[in-house]
Amino acid sequence: MTADVTTGLVTSTVDAGIATVVVGNGRKRNALTRRGWTSLEQVVARLGSDPGVRVIVVRGHGNTFSSGSDLTEWAGADEDLVEDSFDRMEAAFRAVERCQVPVVAVINGVAAGAGCQLALACDLRFMAESGRIGMPIARHGILASPAFAARLGALAGPAIARELLYTGQFLDGPAAAACGLVNRSVPQGLLEAHVTRIVTSISAQPGIAIRAAKQAVAATLSPVHSATAQRQGPAVSLPEFHTSIAEFL
Repeated sequence: MTADVTTGLVTSTVDAGIATVVVGNGRKRNALTRRGWTSLEQVVARLGSDPGVRVIVVRGHGNTFSSGSDLTEWAGADEDLVEDSFDRMEAAFRAVERCQVPVVAVINGVAAGAGCQLALACDLRFMAESGRIGMPIARHGILASPAFAARLGALAGPAIARELLYTGQFLDGPAAAACGLVNRSVPQGLLEAHVTRIVTSISAQPGIAIRAAKQAVAATLSPVHSATAQRQGPAVSLPEFHTSIAEFL
């Protein structure tokens, strides 16, 4: 096993070709700052280019995945800082999607907002039955980007994407699996063993074949990724955004 590599709020280790990336430090439900999202982008890019890495597992620190972005960073923030925050988030998600090796999300607790998008950017998602996943962003005056909607729609279809974005509701593990948002919902006590079996199976395959498989599936999604690559308009409605953040904090 390699020594821990820590960059901001992101820690990574590699053991027998399986890399583990831990998001957050257990505080604020593993919400990431702007620097945290950039750290995640850099760590995933580095691991994906390492010939010794066969698969990457992304999990949150402790008993939750990620609540998204650190809202305290946005208190009274000007438009440029907010836009930069969303650009950094999207760069991290794209790094996961473009990573040469499969990326597997292990979802305990909550995966909300940007945390939900991080999970959706991964190749595979396995979720505890007691977990919750959703996009409660409209309440904060956040304007859903085409990329945000595309990740939801590609997995669960446009109807579920609309429902989650319009209502901000969360789905538990069984509901998320039923609509295709996650690959499988597993009882809390069995989640780690299930993920270990999956990633061990992936790492046992010829690396060149797995990379080719990821590229082949990515090619089928390329039109969607290209169409949603650019954000159309601002990331937030600033008056509602500032009011909501102030109330939340």
